Amino acid sequence: MTTTPEDSGAEVCVIIPAAGSGTRLGEPVPKAFVDLCGRSIIERCVDNIPASLGASIVVVVPIDLVERARELLPGVVVVPGGAHRSDSVRAGIAAAGAAQILLVHDAARPLTPAHVFTAVVEAVAAGHRAVVPGVPVVDTLKQVTPGSDGLELVARTVDREELRAVQTPQGFTREALLRAHADDSGLATDDAGLAERCGIPVHVVPGDPLAMKITTPWDLRIIRDVVGEPALDSEVGR
Repeated sequence: MTTTPEDSGAEVCVIIPAAGSGTRLGEPVPKAFVDLCGRSIIERCVDNIPASLGASIVVVVPIDLVERARELLPGVVVVPGGAHRSDSVRAGIAAAGAAQILLVHDAARPLTPAHVFTAVVEAVAAGHRAVVPGVPVVDTLKQVTPGSDGLELVARTVDREELRAVQTPQGFTREALLRAHADDSGLATDDAGLAERCGIPVHVVPGDPLAMKITTPWDLRIIRDVVGEPALDSEVGR
């Protein structure tokens, strides 16, 4: 029998929106169901959520893959998603029961280490309403403008010291995430962006390179190489 958040009484719920097609990956199935060295991406994503959180898990998938996801993920709440990511997150919130700390986690980050989840939850529990993991930007960044000959023109070099590449899980109090998704007009590439837009302060905890996102075939190739490395298990569990 599937365990629901209401049954578990969990204070923390991890919502995984996985209803996208992932067309940039170029695979014949939606991204979350792509094979990653013997297990699907979504299975590996769920596997890496640390049991120590005592969290319930809600996975949001395309409606025609709900039964397949339930077969792959026993004990996980699976619900159908919507046309847009924000619709899927709201479907996840509705299925999250009474949990007061909600994490929204990309299915496409299947190797996110346990310590990242723990740091986000601890920061939210400490009183921060919105928390994201982030890693320092290592590349030199240039702001560009269109040039007259078809080439872009560098306008300035951006100071990377104050920049962070943001990852998931992104953590919120229940109230903050509901408020962030009450109005999703305009563009926001993540849930923290919605929170920022309605005036909720967003704090950053250290992320991890293993929390990289699978978007392109090259990303998938890298992740498959990493999964095949013997040292991975010790790294992910730290």
